[in-house]
Amino acid sequence: MNFRFGAVLIFLLISTLGSEAILAQRNRPPEPPRRSTSSYTSKSKKAIQYYEDAFSFFLRRQYGQALELLEYCLKKDPAFTEAQLQTAKIYEALSDIARAEYHYKKVVKQQAGNPKFVEAPFQLAKLYFRQGKYEDAHKQATLALETPKAAGVIREEAQMLLTNINFAEEAIQQPVDFQPQRVGGQLHQFPLQYFPVLTVDQQSLIFTGRRGITPRYDEDIYISEKNEQGEWQAPELLSENINTMHNEGTCTVSADGRTLIFTACEGRKGYGKCDLFVSYKKGDTWSVPKNLGAEVNSSAWESQPTLSADGNTLYFVSDRESGFGKMDIYQTQRQTEGTWTKAKNVGADINTTRDEVSPFIHVNGQTLYFASNGRPGFGGFDLYVTEQQNGQWKEPKNLGYPINTFEDQASLFITADGQDAYYSNEEQRQGEYVRSEIYMFTIPTEIRVQNRSNYVFGKVYHAQTKEPLEAAIELIDLRQQQRISSVASDPVNGEYLMVLTEGSEYALYVNKEAFLFKSLTFNYVTPSEAYLQQPIEIDIYLDPVEKGRETVLNNVFFDTDKYEIKEKSKSELDKIANFLQENPDISVSINGHTDNVGSDAYNQTLSGKRAKAVYDYLIQVGIAAERLAYQGYGAEKPIADNNTAEGRQKNRRIAFEIL
Repeated sequence: MNFRFGAVLIFLLISTLGSEAILAQRNRPPEPPRRSTSSYTSKSKKAIQYYEDAFSFFLRRQYGQALELLEYCLKKDPAFTEAQLQTAKIYEALSDIARAEYHYKKVVKQQAGNPKFVEAPFQLAKLYFRQGKYEDAHKQATLALETPKAAGVIREEAQMLLTNINFAEEAIQQPVDFQPQRVGGQLHQFPLQYFPVLTVDQQSLIFTGRRGITPRYDEDIYISEKNEQGEWQAPELLSENINTMHNEGTCTVSADGRTLIFTACEGRKGYGKCDLFVSYKKGDTWSVPKNLGAEVNSSAWESQPTLSADGNTLYFVSDRESGFGKMDIYQTQRQTEGTWTKAKNVGADINTTRDEVSPFIHVNGQTLYFASNGRPGFGGFDLYVTEQQNGQWKEPKNLGYPINTFEDQASLFITADGQDAYYSNEEQRQGEYVRSEIYMFTIPTEIRVQNRSNYVFGKVYHAQTKEPLEAAIELIDLRQQQRISSVASDPVNGEYLMVLTEGSEYALYVNKEAFLFKSLTFNYVTPSEAYLQQPIEIDIYLDPVEKGRETVLNNVFFDTDKYEIKEKSKSELDKIANFLQENPDISVSINGHTDNVGSDAYNQTLSGKRAKAVYDYLIQVGIAAERLAYQGYGAEKPIADNNTAEGRQKNRRIAFEIL
């Protein structure tokens, strides 16, 4: 198995960051210092001359010529340790691990315990570690650490490496359940397809694809849909507005599939190496992409975006200089007018002095997956998960073996229920990526999201004309009394989708100017498995603001037989107050209703007291008394069957009516 970072480097889209920058960052060997000939381990003037000429070629990154001269050098003097070390470094830079290992071992054999050459056991330890040879890596790292008078930076790095080795050796003894399988259907149509993302209903899969493995084939964004049998159909280009003759890739999509952010590095006006662009879907049409602007993009490289469920919070990766390491994760928020706030680093709880890449924010908005090479792991990039609590990210947790191995892992997408993960699996031949396919696996229970998600969906209509409406929809956490997310229904077909996450109670409000708002209530404190697994379909009909129109207040709560308003009702009460402030020419009656349990007199009194409690609250927050009335109707006006528990619950209600 592998979630190879190769596709993540193909991702890097692109050309401008590309392989040269990655080699520069990860593989370029450090430059050895010049020495006087008397300080070399060789006494052969000819060997020293070959070595110094090779060093000149090395500085110009002409590795072939340098290696040729180093070969002559070592023929003259096989014990010339500096030449052995330089040869090892060049082979490592060229990813020829076997030859690099051979020459590092020569140095260790010749100069064991010599602080001048402590770099050799340390580099050899890193090579072993990157190959998953943890026992050999442990031996060489210990040798480097115990070398007298070794450079402080080497000792520090060797200690960190030993920490990783110990972690890996222990974690391998406790493997997690991991059974990946290739995604079926007609999805795989190209040599390379990677960075999969899904809509929350798991009916649409969007990914980056290339029709060939050579650089002349550009990246495009494709979409595959499920048929009625649940099989993935042949992918199609997402949109001509999005795909061009240049590269487009590493995208993210909102839960409803109507906001897309992707990376482009050429062909579009931008601010730096690679920029992030956004496109919105109305009906079946994607808008012409727009650059997210200078608050998000910079003169550096931006890529690997991941959106919150409502499309209003964006995480992405940048190598701008303000980070903790080379590549860090940043965050920005979309504002009501459509612009984005200045991007901020997510902080040291997640970012390290090394690299963090390929973030994925789960639709619950609380769980972040990402890859890092700066935390205890198995070698290279490992996948981690962290949960947000009270605005702070908890200590990230390694996803474990064999999800993580000594190879690079990245690019993970987790479904709303937290059960399944999608990723790209790459195949190499002689160091070249020849195939990349989309795989999936069931997430082990111990590393699943703490709070799973479901969703409510449907269409918003004009109650009288039945025309689709574009309306603002917001979700309020009733316990925290704060807005969790906000979306808009599609202006063409009225479709909406809102994610609901376990662990709290929610009020959902549908608002449109000149219409009465509608409220829905959802209790997800301890939802059943069936409740979580079955999406909720509700079409919403909005009434225009006209005399006699009434709307039910589903989020005004009272204890049984009580009329004191519960604290979690505040968002609903404030919603009524705001509505009246925005419509200063109307008056309303607050109407209380009960089910038919109990006497008529009792129900009449209770419903009247509850209506008056709402009436009193509105006056307290500044609504003029002359615009308000209240009335208790008891069980006189049922809207559902009082012979069922569900019906009686619907009949126990507070509503307001336009007078």
